[in-house]
Amino acid sequence: MWRLGLTVIYLAIGAGAFALVYGALLTMRILKSDAGSEEVQAIGKAIQEGATAFLSREYRLLAVFVVAMFIVLAVFIDLDVLDKVPGDGESVPKTAIAYLVGAIGSALAGFIGMTIAVRANTRTTVAAQHGLNPALRIAFNSGTVMGVTVVGIGLIGITVVYWIFKDPIIIAGFGFGASSIALFARVGGGIYTKAADVGADLVGKIEQGIPEDDPRNPATVADNVGDNVGDVAGMGADLFESYVGSIIATIALAAIGAGALGVAAPVEFDDNLFILPILIAVIGIFASVLGTFLVRTSDGADMGRLLWSLRTGIFGAGIFVLIGTAIAINVLDLDFKLFWIVVVGLVAGQIIGTSSEVFTSYEYRFTRNIAQQAETGAATVIIGGLGLGMLSTVVPAIVVVVAMWLANDLAGTYGVALAAVGMLSTLGITLATDAYGPVADNAGGIAEQAHLDPQVRERTDALDSLGNTTAATGKGFAIGSAVLTALALMAAYSVVVDNLNEAKALDEGLEFVKITFDLSNVNVLMGLFVGSLTPFLFAALTMQAVGRTAMAMVNEVRRQFREITGLLEGTAEADYARAVDISTTGAMREMILPGVLAVAAPISVGAILGAEALGGLLIGSISTGFLLAVMMANAGGAWDNAKKFIEAGAHGGKGSAPHAAAVVGDTVGDPFKDTSGPSLNILIKLMSIVALVFAPLFL
Repeated sequence: MWRLGLTVIYLAIGAGAFALVYGALLTMRILKSDAGSEEVQAIGKAIQEGATAFLSREYRLLAVFVVAMFIVLAVFIDLDVLDKVPGDGESVPKTAIAYLVGAIGSALAGFIGMTIAVRANTRTTVAAQHGLNPALRIAFNSGTVMGVTVVGIGLIGITVVYWIFKDPIIIAGFGFGASSIALFARVGGGIYTKAADVGADLVGKIEQGIPEDDPRNPATVADNVGDNVGDVAGMGADLFESYVGSIIATIALAAIGAGALGVAAPVEFDDNLFILPILIAVIGIFASVLGTFLVRTSDGADMGRLLWSLRTGIFGAGIFVLIGTAIAINVLDLDFKLFWIVVVGLVAGQIIGTSSEVFTSYEYRFTRNIAQQAETGAATVIIGGLGLGMLSTVVPAIVVVVAMWLANDLAGTYGVALAAVGMLSTLGITLATDAYGPVADNAGGIAEQAHLDPQVRERTDALDSLGNTTAATGKGFAIGSAVLTALALMAAYSVVVDNLNEAKALDEGLEFVKITFDLSNVNVLMGLFVGSLTPFLFAALTMQAVGRTAMAMVNEVRRQFREITGLLEGTAEADYARAVDISTTGAMREMILPGVLAVAAPISVGAILGAEALGGLLIGSISTGFLLAVMMANAGGAWDNAKKFIEAGAHGGKGSAPHAAAVVGDTVGDPFKDTSGPSLNILIKLMSIVALVFAPLFL
């Protein structure tokens, strides 16, 4: 067997640097594009300032949490003041340092992606004056910057930390740091954007009858800011965490993979089974960059052709990954079964993403049926959307079960983790297809506020509708990868608990008893019920947070229309800053409790009921969290696109009674698809990684 060892480590750092350089080159190309007239630039600047101010306040608040967790990890895990970890405590707080690096990496990835997005929006607006393809190219390039930044920083971070500490358990701290930032970024950004969106829609569209993104609406700027802090920075941090989490879980389960494959267990940190997920990630970076060059469309393209332009890039990148993986496995002289596991991961990701597309795109009958139900009022729209969301869980659930079955059969739980690595290997381009959507949405809003030619808005609306579908696809992809990653992390937790328990038994001269998550064990069952409850409680907290903040926004928008003379007539300017402040303050206040719940729940169950109950909690939270996340994301996406289908001229078009009903459905769906739904996949991964990191304390 040929061991590449450190060569792969160097390749990974080089590939990560290549991704960041490619992102920098794309950024330069975007910034060289025409930023538009003074009016367009002024609108863009207001969005930039609002987004930057929010992220600055959010990161300052998160810094307090990060410092507190750094101290907790250093004291209780590294220094082992409770004497729970077998052997001598660490003189260097390795887990705490890994946690800090992961948190910084996640925050940095989100910040860079958002910084480019708020500069690409005006340039996309200007490009849309010249055609659909130029606008798609700028918006997609900005999304690509987000994609390659996430994989670049993620791969460099996880590789360097693993190279320095050479311990798969220590690098779990890196994943914990990434997860904690991701959850707060997703929840905080989601509350911000959806409070502004709901306020703008309910008062502007329904009560006052003015168009979407009309400059007379006080919540318009806050809505556009929210697209960036929620859908760009939040999604970037989310998938950064999934990306590194899948690699961490695969490395931690290498010994199980060796047993399943019938080879010697890896010993050195750079043995082939340890470095294989890193090598696949390297291949994925180059494949994703190549895939971005395949994305093209023609002016006047319909939704189907726009979708296929993005699919071409994603499918092309997937093929490149498979070719590279086959070569890598042969070079490493590993069992070719591992190649088929990567195939399983990639195919599963595509099927889940395509399923989300079918249920949420108005090219298909499911969303069109909801639009038709708008003819009988908002109630039937909401009933239809809820039913669609529940139905949409069937395909992802079956796909995940089959993927787990095949991957586990081929290489045990190592195979399950490797399938997640395969699914996320093309993240550079799959994230690009998601992150470009908010840029197109912003571009349409800027065109409306700057009173540009209606054709410009038509083109940006076409890209925005595509963005809604690709966002739903991206959310399905993110949820699918999250459940595989969480399952692998749970398996890693089981392995670590057994290893720690065995070492503890040897130290104390006791008989080793293997810990199992047996459903006949009452502790496991108690944990299972608590875990099953947690996603529902988390979703309730985030939904109600959006509701409270949105209520404040609605009241403020109503106040301005009532008290600012000439606002509705267009002779006076709205107080945009006040609306931005309401969303910002509300998001900062409301994101704390859901974030604390995600960390406190596994620690509390583990400390009170023990390691077996914590295993039950993970099983329960993964199963219910996965299905609830799919349901909420797809229901919200379908409601949104049903509204857009009507706005395109169906069922009476804009201003009709069906349109008003569809807007109500869309406002209900906003926190479903952009706050609670996508946050749930971070929740299940975060609880799994918390269990893995704090496992020694529960024995």
